[in-house]
Amino acid sequence: MKLYFAPSACSQAVHIALREAGLTPELAQVDLTTHRLADGSDYHAINPRGYVPLLELDDGSRHTEVAALLQYIGDLVPAKGLMPPVGARARLGVNEWLTFVSSELHKVFSPWLWHKDTAESTRKACKDKIALRFAELDEVLGQRDYIAGDHFTVADAYGFTIVSWAPMLGMSLQPYPRLQAWLARIAARPAVRAALDAERPVKS
Repeated sequence: MKLYFAPSACSQAVHIALREAGLTPELAQVDLTTHRLADGSDYHAINPRGYVPLLELDDGSRHTEVAALLQYIGDLVPAKGLMPPVGARARLGVNEWLTFVSSELHKVFSPWLWHKDTAESTRKACKDKIALRFAELDEVLGQRDYIAGDHFTVADAYGFTIVSWAPMLGMSLQPYPRLQAWLARIAARPAVRAALDAERPVKS
């Protein structure tokens, strides 16, 4: 497999899931400012949308969208428990939290809070909504160790990646001690550390 990624972007969730599944992908770093690969070629030739992640499978097929890729990876190695089996109530729970992270966090952070020209009123509205969702997550994590239950799933990979954006954007996590503890717990996992180390920016 080949993962097209950008350091700390949402593609990190897919990278973490692959490592947690025991899979080590070939990595291709994308500069999201220039949309160029390390060899200078135009990433749009790979993905016309220009964003990451994109996962190229061994048969040459190419696939995008974080939540879809996470479910696929979770199903590849069922024994890892990253995605519950089809029909299980637990699978509904993981999908529920994948959707929550996608719609209530990811798409509130991005693109609005990453663009310098975003109006302050919009920026404030986004941060206020994120604060509400963080408070909800903090409460949930007071009841269990992981987002969707008692063990790590792909929902944690996605949530970890997106929540980690907050400090980068000057948003304090101090009001959410259980959310902070969860972040530290996820960051300490060997597969997560391996993904983060492998994503250290490579100069093109």
